[in-house]
Amino acid sequence: MGKHGKHLVWDWNGTLLDDIEAVIGATNAAFAELGLEPITLARYRELYTVPVPKFYERLMGRLPTDAEWVVMDDAFHRHYWQRAEDCGLTAGAAELLAARQASGFTQSLLSLAPHAELVPLVRRHGIEERFVRVDGRVGSSAEGKSAHMVRHLEALAALGGGVVVERVVVIGDAADDARAAAHVGARAVLYTGGSHSRASLEAAGVPVVDSLAEAVAVAEELV
Repeated sequence: MGKHGKHLVWDWNGTLLDDIEAVIGATNAAFAELGLEPITLARYRELYTVPVPKFYERLMGRLPTDAEWVVMDDAFHRHYWQRAEDCGLTAGAAELLAARQASGFTQSLLSLAPHAELVPLVRRHGIEERFVRVDGRVGSSAEGKSAHMVRHLEALAALGGGVVVERVVVIGDAADDARAAAHVGARAVLYTGGSHSRASLEAAGVPVVDSLAEAVAVAEELV
């Protein structure tokens, strides 16, 4: 698919969408409802992990019960989507996406954000046409991205043109993006502007960068 078969799978939250402040605001608003202490950005990046219940385990010292998780998840998303409309794209993202499309390379978007919320937001930012496919989460928010990545690549293959997984690079802001890439045999580059600290990203064992332009340049070298 695309020139030389190279294909990028972009993450959304914290990668293409510059929403980390909205995430922290929503997290602390939800925490206030739940009687938990507020968290700083540095602490969030130190502790954050996917699946998200493991993040709450790090905060609480135990996994939330199923009932607690439903309340936590609902509270976070209610506060987050109130803030998401005001978030912009990460610096240079729109230009990078346009340039890659113009060069004949393909790219897609895979997010754990709910599909019904994701697609209209991507569309409002004017970048939907840059992707051959946009997939958000359908189903539980308690799982990581690996299973979603399998389904995403299967859907891409069904479009024709042949996605060769060895020529696929995932660009994201979380260690879970690297795990999902490894799960399907793809490569990954992680960006420091989102949910994780540089140290936690480096522990994933893949290249770590400080800008999306650098992420694309590194991805080109990988495949």
